[in-house]
Amino acid sequence: MSTVKGSVVRSIEWTNWSGTETSRLARVATPRSEADVIEEVSRARANGLRVKVIGAGHSFTGVGVTDGVQLRLGALTGVTSIDSTRGEATVRAGTPLHVLNEELAAFGYALPNLGDIDRQSLAGATGTGTHGTGLRLTGLSAGIRALRLVRADGSVVECSPTREPELFQAARLGLGALGIVTEITVAVVPAFLLHAVERPESLFDVLEHADVSAEANDHFEFYWFPHTDRALTKRNNRVPAGTARRPLPAWRERLDDDLLSNRFFELTNRVATRLPRSTRGINAIASRALSERQFTDSSHKVFVTAREVRFMESEWAFPRSALRDVLLELRAWVDSHDEHISFPVECRVAAADDVWLSTAHERESCYVAIHKYHRQQRGAYFEAFEAIATEHGGRPHWAKLHTRDADYLRSVYPRFDDFVAVRDRVDPDRLFGNPYLERVLGA
Repeated sequence: MSTVKGSVVRSIEWTNWSGTETSRLARVATPRSEADVIEEVSRARANGLRVKVIGAGHSFTGVGVTDGVQLRLGALTGVTSIDSTRGEATVRAGTPLHVLNEELAAFGYALPNLGDIDRQSLAGATGTGTHGTGLRLTGLSAGIRALRLVRADGSVVECSPTREPELFQAARLGLGALGIVTEITVAVVPAFLLHAVERPESLFDVLEHADVSAEANDHFEFYWFPHTDRALTKRNNRVPAGTARRPLPAWRERLDDDLLSNRFFELTNRVATRLPRSTRGINAIASRALSERQFTDSSHKVFVTAREVRFMESEWAFPRSALRDVLLELRAWVDSHDEHISFPVECRVAAADDVWLSTAHERESCYVAIHKYHRQQRGAYFEAFEAIATEHGGRPHWAKLHTRDADYLRSVYPRFDDFVAVRDRVDPDRLFGNPYLERVLGA
């Protein structure tokens, strides 16, 4: 960090994964220990700079943005212990999910559920509410058993349901607003296999049987192709102990996941960006070209999909019963407007939990996520979806695009003011603040 006539020089440029957020930083720090984190927090406070942790930069919102000190916890990685009796693992906060999955597997364990991307750090994923799909399973934050937090005054606190319980309840999904998480203890289960069945179906058939599908399968989700009435469904279920792995043949994996889902999808999105009116035809071909596939593999290999095509995303959570209405209203908007959508719409479900700022707080939830290729303009699509979402009491994913503020969010989160009260207590000077948090939590 340097100064000119007492002013901080912000000379380090930073952009997130999708290109939706950019910033100029005063300093980048890569602490190698919790003691280094404490030192960086104290230094930032002494220099009048705000400080934020960034993981993979996979959030589409400004939740991790700062113009002060950016902490990168890439050196704080790895599993430090596993307690088989309690079914939990203690993990350094900067550990990427894909690294965590492999380390747990080496010891015969796994996370109970995952989203479909594993590039995020554990702290980033839990701090913004990353979730998977499964009506009997919660998001990652609800699986936290304890955590260590460096607060604005430089002190370190270990919190759990019995130690600093209010801080624990808030910090499980803390948006980076309460301090720097350095270590997390999470629930784990013995490693397991999933049998995956993926096939194209009629959108209306999927919606007609969505409740039955969600209840009958451990994990159920589907992708609707805009401008068509076609969807791709995914049903993943645990198999009995002793079942043999039957992964996809290498050629099929390369064809589906590398060539079609990434390289060819990148090409078709570039074409759709240059020639928007080709989108309908591209989607029709893509939705019809998909064929059924089945395989059995380690849970994290089934959950996670390689995502090399960059995009921007908005995702909202609703009461489970709202899924059909929300999706059909979105479909009606797409059909009645001259905007061309080349990305499928993703729909998932999740169990209710008790995490204060969880999108599934105290209600079984369905999730609807819309996307656009990162080179395209947002257009009116995201605004229209948000209007539909708010009419159904939706809660926006904290890391994905939305424009809601504290007044709206207070109306859909019963424990919102409890979270804000904890924040006021542990960071009254907003050392860990930024413009996004000012909007969603209030100044």
